[in-house]
Amino acid sequence: MNEVMDMMTKNQTNEREQLEILTIEQLVPQDHLVRKLDEAIDFSFIYPLDNL
Repeated sequence: MNEVMDMMTKNQTNEREQLEILTIEQLVPQDHLVRKLDEAIDFSFIYPLDNL
């Protein structure tokens, strides 16, 4: 039984150590509503570039 617990703990620990780097482009599907809204609405009035 201890061997099984050791294996389970070891596998869980290894999964936590993995790192995956993704971009926003990879996370949001091409046909997602957010992309359509971004194309249709000009949000520049919310965040003026000169105030950054």
